[in-house]
Formats: sequence, structure tokens, C-alpha cells
Amino acid sequence: MGPYYEHNFKTQVEKCEPPNQAIKAAMDSLINNGSQVHFGRWLIEGSPYVILFDIGAAAWNLDRWKGDLWNECSIGLPYHDREANDSLIFGSLVAWFFKELTDQLQDKPNVIAHFHEWQAGTGLLLSRSRKIPLATIFTTHATLLGRYLCAGNADFYNNLDKFNIDQEAGERQIYHRYCLERAAVHCAHVFTTVSQITAVEANHMLHRQADVVTPNGLNVRKFSAMHEFQNLHSMNKAKIQEFVRGHFYGHLDFNLEKTLFFFIAGRYEFSNKGADLFLESLSRLNYLLRVHKSDVTVVVFFIMPAKTNNFNVESLKGQAVRKQLWDTTQFVKEKFGKRLYESLLRGEIPDMSKILDRDDFTIMKRAIYATQIVFHPEFLSSTSPLLPMDYEEFVRGCHLGVFPSYYEPWGYTPGECTVMGIPSVTTNLSGFGCFMEEHVSDPSEYGIYIVDRRFRSADESCNQLTQFMFSFCQQSRRQRIIQRNRTERLSDLLDWRYLGRFYMYARHLALSRSFPSKFKMDHLNIAPVSPICNGFFYRRFLFSSRLRLFDQKYMKNDINTTVQKFGVSKFLFFLFLKDIKTFIQ
Repeated sequence: MGPYYEHNFKTQVEKCEPPNQAIKAAMDSLINNGSQVHFGRWLIEGSPYVILFDIGAAAWNLDRWKGDLWNECSIGLPYHDREANDSLIFGSLVAWFFKELTDQLQDKPNVIAHFHEWQAGTGLLLSRSRKIPLATIFTTHATLLGRYLCAGNADFYNNLDKFNIDQEAGERQIYHRYCLERAAVHCAHVFTTVSQITAVEANHMLHRQADVVTPNGLNVRKFSAMHEFQNLHSMNKAKIQEFVRGHFYGHLDFNLEKTLFFFIAGRYEFSNKGADLFLESLSRLNYLLRVHKSDVTVVVFFIMPAKTNNFNVESLKGQAVRKQLWDTTQFVKEKFGKRLYESLLRGEIPDMSKILDRDDFTIMKRAIYATQIVFHPEFLSSTSPLLPMDYEEFVRGCHLGVFPSYYEPWGYTPGECTVMGIPSVTTNLSGFGCFMEEHVSDPSEYGIYIVDRRFRSADESCNQLTQFMFSFCQQSRRQRIIQRNRTERLSDLLDWRYLGRFYMYARHLALSRSFPSKFKMDHLNIAPVSPICNGFFYRRFLFSSRLRLFDQKYMKNDINTTVQKFGVSKFLFFLFLKDIKTFIQ
């Protein structure tokens, strides 16, 4: 369920009729009362059904719905906050829809509504205040105030218990948004966050402990290349090398075969995403490479969309010259090859001084001279005149992703690197970094380098990041290939097939709390475990077999039973099997 935008609906949704009569009746009720509701299949993998509400068409109800929100929840919204007003219109339509739907269904079956982020939370508030019979879940991917505080360079994690929350929200003129978020968190039957670090943050910012941590997964099958991912790395690396040849045209005084490509990607939040720390550590890395007389060159990409007027003229010129030189080379090579072939057919050793004529030399000289060109700007797309690659191709062609974020509730970028077999740097202040620390005994062995930004000073964190990158630069090509293999093996750990079970648990928990007479958690065949307690959970998991794991004859017979009983993947089973001695100690 979401807001309707005409252009997106036409290009991303296949319109169709609802297959469920109760949903159709609920939609018809809203439409007959002047609202516009659209139904269809979202044209993404899986083709899920979508119900989209036209916010603009219902905007004439805004003042009345503001009154309802104030009367029912004592929260007022200023007229100038467009986003908050849109969230109220959307939430009012959602609550209205759920009222009509539950009236149609009459608890056969029950309804679970999962709301993500404060913009959707108004629908949850109104549904609960109107006692609509449905189970509700609210997930925060990052607290509203947390983003604002970190963007303002506050020493956030060391002062979580010291912030005056109401005052901080008021000073930033987002108190009404904060109220919507906090009210949604406390009204939900089940509250979840996407990571352990965000659960800690939410406990202080929103004053409720998360019931379940629901980590963000990936559709690993989409990225899966089986044994081809090493070949894909080589192919896409060659494309990046071509870009570098053009970008550094006239200054290409380094060996591209001994050049490593690092990159950082994400929203242009300079401090939150760790770009400041990355730049400083690159300066220190440069110093170390010079001191040790390393023949390795590092080229770094910042993939952060920002406001631009046009492409850099010198970059365009370099790419145009590179392409023209390449085309000229291919033309001359074809003529050269033909003349060489004809000479050999005659049984003659060709005279190399005569095999190219004056016209050939003229063409090559002309290709060296400058060219003028104008392009319409695009960004990291296969149709870009600068770097004609999609993001996935670009990632596969790089050697190391560096994401030293200070504020990152989850962090998809290092996860995407992992499933594509590309090592990455993350931090213990990102959800992904904490997740890997919990699940993998030595993440760096698998190409996941975790910078400590929580318990070390900025200078110490910078030195640690520098050392990670310097150690990576010292690896041989063979060592990097081996490491990419190990990184790619972690893919299953991030697959929705496994991480989806935490969402399943959250839904069952919501049903048991909203309809306790019908649903009991004790009867559910699902492991009630969240990554919050993974340390204890995996110890319990390993010891539960009474150390029979050491006996090979039991391993094959009992593995499926053990895995099924504790609700974890075979991948995790084998991953932690090798560390059982450490756990025992």
C-alpha cells in the first residue's frame, strides 16, 4: 500500500482488478465517497499486488482530518509541512480502507498491517484509536531525530542517554513529526528495527525496546553468478580501466595492471556516510604507500549523487580522446594486419618501416589532437558518456567498497558487495557491521573489515581504516581472488529466504497480542529468536547436540533435525561448527 503518482503508475504498475472481493468492496466504498484508489501488480520481481491512494485527490479533506488527528491523538500539524500533511492524508485513507476491509472480512481471516517509518505511522495511529480489529507492526529503519542529530555532527552514541529529546526535536522544528513517530511506535502491537544498533537508538529516542530485530535481506538469486562472478569482476574491471585511461589522459603515469579500484556510495551525507573519515584515511594510505615504495596505485570513486550543472569538460575531453584513439587504433590495426597477412602469403618478411603509409601516420597524429564535445548529463548509467556502466557492473569491477559510516541503521551497500563477491569495509555503528560481528567469528577473513567507530576516537578509527586498506593493497592478485571467493560464500547469510523468518515471527507475535484468544505463541512452529540475542542463541544451538557434532556418524543424520529445530540455515550451522572449540573455551 502506498501513495499514487500517475507517471509511476503508468510505467511501473500493471493495472488489474483485485482478486479478493473484500478488498474490491473496500476500495469501492472509498471510491464511491470521492476518493481515488488504484490496484495493480508492481512490475518488479515477484509482481506483488499494490493498492495506491491518490493523495492529491483527497487533499480537500485535510483540515477535517487534521481535526480528527488532534481530537483522537492530540497531535497538531503545521500548515507549511507538506510531507507531514501528505502523511496525514495517506494515513487517513489507509485507516479508512482498513475499517471497510475488516467490516467485510469479519475476522475471517484476520488482517496484519505492517507500517514502515513515520510517514506511514499515521495510518497505524488512526487504526488503533478507532479500535479497528487488525494486528499492527511498526518498523523504524532509522529514527527521525537520530538522523537530524547525526547530520548536525553531534556525538550521538556517547550521549544517547543525555539528550533532551523533546527539546532537540523542538529546536529542529520537527516536534510534530517526532510525535507521530513516537506515537506509532507505542501504539503498535509489535515494534521492530532493522538492526541491533538501531534498537539501542530507538530505546533512547522513542522510549520503547524493539520486540524483534528484522534485518534487511537481499534477493541473493538476483545477484548470483555462481562460478562466473570472478569472470564478471575481470570484465567490468576492464571497463573501469577504460574510463581511467580517459579520465587521466595525458597523466597516465601508472600501471593499470597494478591499480586497485576503491569506492564509496550512498546519499551525499558527508559525515553520516563516513566520507570525511575516508578522505583523511586515504591521505594516510597515500603516505604509507610512498614510504614503503609500493608499486600499487589506488583509484578511488565517490558515487554520491549531488547537484551538478553538467559534466566536467576536461573529463569529457579525456573520454572523447580515449575513444577516438581506440577507434583509430582499431582502424590502423586492421590495415596493418591485412598488409602483414598479404606479405606473409607472398613468402616475404615485411619491411616494418613501409607497412604503414603516410596516411596512416597522419590519421594517428590527428587522433592525438584535442576534440570538442557536449553531452547531456547522466549518472552511473549504461548510457553515460563518461562511465557507461550500471551500478551492479561498477561494483563487480571494483576491488574494495569502503563504507565507514557514522550513522547507518543497516547499510545495503556493503551487503550488495558481499553477494557479488567484493570485499568491503563497514563499521560497528552500521546495522550490517553489527550483524556480521554477531554471525561471523572473524569477518575480516571473509573480506568484511569492520572499523570501530563506537569505542575509539576519530583518529584511532581513521588509523584502523588506513591499516585495513594498506593491508588490502599488500595482497597479491591470487590472495584477492581467494578472498573474493570467501566473501561470496557469505551470500546465504543475507538471503531473504533466511532473514524473512524474523518478519514471520514479528507477524505471529502481533497476532498473538491482538487476538490472544485465537493465536498463541507457544503453538507456533517458528524459532522466537532475534539477532539481539544471537550470541547466546548460537551457543545454545551448538551445545544442544551435547557435542555429538564431533562424531561424523551423527553429523549427517542429525543436521537436518537440528537445523529445523532451531530455525537456522545449514550455512550458519557449518559456519559456526568450525568455531565450537572457541565457544567451549
